[in-house]
Amino acid sequence: MRGILFNLGLFLSVLSLLTIPSQSAVSSIDLGSEWLKVAVVNLKPGQSPISIAINEMSKRKSPALVAFQSGTRLLGEEAAGIVARYPNKVYSHLREMVGKPLKHVKNFIESMYLPFDIVEDYRGAVGIKTDDNTIYSVEELLAMILSYGMNLAEIHAKVPVKDAVISVPPYFGQAERRGLLLAAQLAGINALSLINEHSGAALQYGIDKDFSNESRHVIFYDMGASSTYAALVYFSAYNAKEYGKTVSVNQFQVKDVRWDPDLGGQNMELRLVEYFADEFNKQVGNGVDVRNSPKAMAKLKKQVKRTKEILSANTMAPISVESFYDDRDFRSSITREKFEELCNDLWGRALTPMKEVLKHSNLTVDEIYAVELIGGATRVPKLQAKLLEFLGRNELDKHLDADEAIVLGAALHAANLSDGIKLNRKLGMVDGSPYGFVVELDGPDLLKDDSTRQLLVPRMKKLPIKMFRSFIHNKDFEVSLAYESEDLLPPGVTSPIVAQYSVSGLTDASEKYSSRNLSSPIKANLHFSLSRSGILSLDRADASIEISEWVEVPKKNLTLENEANLSRNISVEAGVKNSSEENTDNVHLDANDTNAPDSTEEPSTSDLGTEKKLKKRTFRVPLKVVEKTVGPGMPISKEVLAEAKGKLELLNKKDAERRRTAELKNSLEAYIYATKEQLETSEEFQKVAGSDEHKSFIEKLDEAQDWLYTDGEDATAAEFQERLDSLKAVGDPIFFRYKELSARPAATKLARRYLDEQQQIVRGWENDKPWLPKDKVDQVVNDVQKFKSWLDEKEAEQNKASGFSTPVFTSEEVYEKLFSLQDKAASINKIPKPKPKVEKSIKKETDSSGDENKTNSASEDKSSEDNKPAGDSDGPASSASDEGEVNPESQSHDEL
Repeated sequence: MRGILFNLGLFLSVLSLLTIPSQSAVSSIDLGSEWLKVAVVNLKPGQSPISIAINEMSKRKSPALVAFQSGTRLLGEEAAGIVARYPNKVYSHLREMVGKPLKHVKNFIESMYLPFDIVEDYRGAVGIKTDDNTIYSVEELLAMILSYGMNLAEIHAKVPVKDAVISVPPYFGQAERRGLLLAAQLAGINALSLINEHSGAALQYGIDKDFSNESRHVIFYDMGASSTYAALVYFSAYNAKEYGKTVSVNQFQVKDVRWDPDLGGQNMELRLVEYFADEFNKQVGNGVDVRNSPKAMAKLKKQVKRTKEILSANTMAPISVESFYDDRDFRSSITREKFEELCNDLWGRALTPMKEVLKHSNLTVDEIYAVELIGGATRVPKLQAKLLEFLGRNELDKHLDADEAIVLGAALHAANLSDGIKLNRKLGMVDGSPYGFVVELDGPDLLKDDSTRQLLVPRMKKLPIKMFRSFIHNKDFEVSLAYESEDLLPPGVTSPIVAQYSVSGLTDASEKYSSRNLSSPIKANLHFSLSRSGILSLDRADASIEISEWVEVPKKNLTLENEANLSRNISVEAGVKNSSEENTDNVHLDANDTNAPDSTEEPSTSDLGTEKKLKKRTFRVPLKVVEKTVGPGMPISKEVLAEAKGKLELLNKKDAERRRTAELKNSLEAYIYATKEQLETSEEFQKVAGSDEHKSFIEKLDEAQDWLYTDGEDATAAEFQERLDSLKAVGDPIFFRYKELSARPAATKLARRYLDEQQQIVRGWENDKPWLPKDKVDQVVNDVQKFKSWLDEKEAEQNKASGFSTPVFTSEEVYEKLFSLQDKAASINKIPKPKPKVEKSIKKETDSSGDENKTNSASEDKSSEDNKPAGDSDGPASSASDEGEVNPESQSHDEL
């Protein structure tokens, strides 16, 4: 652990030295099956450039949960607080449901004992029905979780945050990735990109290392809550020119990634759930099966997580569930040995992704520099032992934080993609597509062969990339994009087709130009792109039509033309030697050649007639592309998108009102208790509040307290605000008089002390600073007397007044007059002593020297005057009659 903290500290310090200050912030979100982690890049001075955003419970990760109870939406920790009591109202594992068909999701939630009411929407995807019969799509629920994460980022950064990079597991297909981007759009997030989890971990691993002297292969092995994968990454460096110097730039390339999407820490937990459920059923007997109780299973799953964590550090762990089933408590224990036996078949499966990566890369274990473990489930001792046994090593590499490596690396990626934040230190990233894709064409007169089905994106092709395909055809057609192999499909996917398009306009274009002389068959050009987020699409299409036509052109005199060309070429060659900027169309000839202009004219062809020439012309006609994708990954209409945004905005407003209501309720409750305690414990209040006023105020507080816990339980924010304002209207004057009881005498004492000191200061000015203006000093003396008289008068009035009435004067008034007097006295005290006047002595000169000086001086003045530019004089202009005459006395004076 100490090593991890040291490396993280080193990474942050390196990053802080290599960043350019910025006021903007970007974030990253690691959306897991069970947990949500958020990181923020914010280059404000005095703070870490990249850090984890904590939640309202000061935790570094938050439950990825959404709940609806009594018309109230709960997120994160709030939702986790009711999961044991209302398991049917708290929705979890949403990441594993996005982009999946109903049948797959139904099997999944049943295996996890999740009592959700799911329905199929118009896309064939999943919607979840709440108690009030409102149906939310999985994308809408994920949008709520992502919005919660961005809110944590903004609170942490203290600036608005809209840009984010979101991590995804490598096995996510097209439908899942589209669904996640849709969720981000609904949440109001500008998703800079999706990033594969292993690439995020590789970024975090390589940012503070130097690979200029040594390249290396590293395997990132991740077992999270619901899945396992192994990614092979090659780290190296290349030389590049930067500001005229050769520098070494680090980079990494993802070579391969293999996965098991159905194996994770929750599989181990389910083995414990089944074991303890069987044990409880045997204890109760009578055919009772606790699995039929959603509440009981929710409680058991919650406790089993803790039991598994204890077993990672101990050889035995207890389990205790209060009111487990039918008011029965359940207590038991299990040994690590028994736990490992229950999961015996999982350990072999856990090694499969790593074995496949090594097999397909043709690398041996010895050629792997490091195997970095990430993901919470990698902490299980048995799994680590199996990995060590397979690798033949004494220890595993744990340089990364198993929980936060992905989100920190994704934050670096966000900073690199952002326009507002720039990092001087770069780590080149070459990620690859986990799936290969083919393009298939269908339409009239299209025969199914190699030309109509082509490999478009090989597996592990770098991201992003644009592709181009063309084929000969003259009728409208259909385009299908599909996974390359039906043996490698995302979880739950039954059809390899990921997107379908209808391309029209080719038939019309063919008919329009068919009567023309086509020099080659019409071609249809298709332009594809594979985005940085790993989403494949057909962006546009056009038809390429090449026509050969005979056109009449003027005949040319070949003899004259050749001579002109020869002359032009010679001139151009000479011109090129003289100037690289000259154009061949502008030939520069000798200026002495009077016939030069005529020599560059084209030969006259007006009387030579015309001739026919064959010319080729190519037309590109845009074709209409309409997406016809069906299934969970199909795009939603603008109307559906607007409706979903409206639902979420309404929930956000209700949440904001709920938070405001809770804050005002807490404020009212705190005011009641604090005020009653002060009134009942401090005897000083008796001096500022009469017995009737005191009693009346206590009664109002008691009345508000009773209302708070009866009718006020369901009150609105406005009602809480009204109650609080009414109490403060009574209490504020009392507390003001109470405050002034001590503040006013303190201010008066301070003022009188200053007035005495100021009088001494004024007397000191008469001796020490006699140059100070008398009128200003007299003004300070008068102000001191006025202030003193005002204090005497107000104190006398205050002594006669009742403590229950409004104060005659306040401490604020005293300080205001005091500060004003201080400022005036300070400004006078700063007046500097005038500089003494220096009398200049007149040097006595003899007449001859005077004449000589006069002559020299006049000569110098005249020379200086002649050399000065006209209109450039620094002083006032002299008249012409003064220039030649010099007064001897003034001249002698000038020489001094």
